[in-house]
Formats: sequence, C-alpha cells, structure tokens
Amino acid sequence: MGQDVVFSPFTLKNYRLKNRLGVAAMTRMSSPGDSIPRKDVLAFLVRRATNGAAIVLTEGIVTDYESAQGYPRQARLLTQRQIDAWKPVVKSIRDAGAVAIAQLFHCGRVAWPEVNPAGRIIAPSAVAPKQKNPLTGKLYPVPDEMSLFDIEHVVRGFVETAKGAMAAGFDGVEIHGAHGYLITQFLSTYSNQRTDDYGGPVENRFRLAREIIRAVRPVVPADRLLTFRVSNWGIADMEVSLFHSKEEWQEVIRLLSAEPVDAISVSTYRYADKAFGTEKTMAGLTRDATKLPLMICGQIHDRATCEDALKDADIALSAKSMLLNPNWVEDVRQGKTLPLHKSSEANVAYTETPLP
Repeated sequence: MGQDVVFSPFTLKNYRLKNRLGVAAMTRMSSPGDSIPRKDVLAFLVRRATNGAAIVLTEGIVTDYESAQGYPRQARLLTQRQIDAWKPVVKSIRDAGAVAIAQLFHCGRVAWPEVNPAGRIIAPSAVAPKQKNPLTGKLYPVPDEMSLFDIEHVVRGFVETAKGAMAAGFDGVEIHGAHGYLITQFLSTYSNQRTDDYGGPVENRFRLAREIIRAVRPVVPADRLLTFRVSNWGIADMEVSLFHSKEEWQEVIRLLSAEPVDAISVSTYRYADKAFGTEKTMAGLTRDATKLPLMICGQIHDRATCEDALKDADIALSAKSMLLNPNWVEDVRQGKTLPLHKSSEANVAYTETPLP
C-alpha cells in the first residue's frame, strides 16, 4: 500500500478518515457519580482527536441499570443528564476532524453483585471464570443462567443506549463482542453450555449477537456507523483461547459479515502473533473471511508496527500508547523511537490521576 499508508485517508462508509490511526476503546472506572465520566477523562478523548487521531472510541459504556455493570464507577448513556454531558465532548471530537464512536457493552459474568443495581450476575450458563477477580481478590461468583426474559432485557439495554449515543451526536456505536464480556460468553463454548437455541453450534451461539445487531441497527441512522468488536481472548482466564480453531473463528466472522455492520474491530494481545497454528495473524484470518473494513489493535506502538498492522487491516487502533502519550499520532508521523508500554503502566486509567 506504499510508504504513506498510515497517513493516507480511508473511507469508512460515509466518513472520510484523515489517517488510519484511532483511539482504542478502554474500560474505565472514572465516574464520580451519575454514570458520567470525570471531566479530565472526557477531555482526554477530545485532546487525542485534536492531536491527530482519525477515529475516537469511548470507554466501554454499560447498557442498562440492572446487570450490565462489571466494574465500579462505569459510564452509561441512558438519561438526559448523561446525554447532555457527552454532547459537547462529541461535538469537540467531530470539530477536530475525527469520527466519534460510543462503545456499548454488557459485562455478563465478569462482574460482582455489589456493583450491579440488581445485585445479581447473569451469563449464558451458570459457569464462573476460574481466576480471581483482580479488583476484589476473590473468586467471581457463579452467575445466574439467563432466561429468555433476561436475554430480551439485555437486547433492549443495547437499543436504549444506542439511542442515547445518537441523541448525544455520536457518529456511530460499537457493539463490544470481545474480551470475554457477555456477547463473547455466548459465542464461546468456554462459557456457553446451553442446550437451547442459544447454545451448541456456532450459529446458535451467535444468536444473541445477531439479535443485538438487528435491534440496534434501526436506531442508528443509515448514514452513521455500526461496528462490532471481537477477540479470541477474555480479560478473565486470559490464557484461554475462546475459539477452538480458525474455522470456528472464520465462521463467526462470516456470520457477522452477513449482518448490517459497517466494520469489524479485531482485538489481540499482539497484532503480529500467528493465530490458531497457522502462518497468518488474527487480522489476516479475519480478512480471508470478510470484505468489511477491519480495525486492529494489540501492541501497535510506533511507525513500523502501524505499517505492519495495516498490511492486513484498514485502521490501526492504539490503547496504551494513546493513553500515555498525547502526542502519539504526531510522534508516529515523525517516525520517532517509541516505547512499547507494559500493561501496568496503563493502570493510570483506573485511578484518580488526571490523564496527560
């Protein structure tokens, strides 16, 4: 694609991106009250847009006031006060020439009852992660297996939150189907042991994702974006491959590509790792199964890794580098030597420390 691919424009549906770099969505715990993030956290998103990011994804926004929340102090977009808090942020991102996307998610079994208004945890099956919750030091509780009523309630939560995002002026929404959160819990047999229409074959395990996409799409205008994030790893039991094979992964991608989504975002530990015993990366295997635009993230930290990642994807997203370096986009443009940050350095995202 040439030497200037990183800073070449890209058309994503109706949007002309000024370059191929974006701010990856990051889970945050920054709301001092009313599920509205701190001002410095909102300002962080605006500054990254002002400093050159072409696409800005919000932190994960939980989708209801019942069971979606997995961490303390998470954001929502369900009330007028919350919508009004986001409006000037979104306008500033767009005024800076970037595309603003709200990421929507439900934590499912990766939660503990004390942070949920309903005081319960739900998941496709009554199966808890094996590791301890790093925030509580205790084992995750066994979740309630979701009933059909629970599933319908979850779908409505995504719809109502998407409505809130549109009212706030976002250019689109991303459905978070990655990292072992609720949608992934349905997609993977590691957490889904159901024997009804939501369990068993890939087609059945994909059913919740399909229902959410088809319910959300009508409330997101046709000229705005609907993207979907997917991964082969979860934030709990991180060493586990959530899909068994490249064939299973690609079947999910093909099912996803048949739905009314505008792009797929692939999240990895390391974008360059070969996947499922093949000689291809996760992005490469995904590209083989879809014609949709692809976003990729996972240890993309300097000019060389950006260029390499874009061999199999259209947009390179950065989390830690964007979080810790407000000038990252320009530093990449100049080809500066840049550090590959450790995960521990990103813990600033979960503290009261103002972001740079």
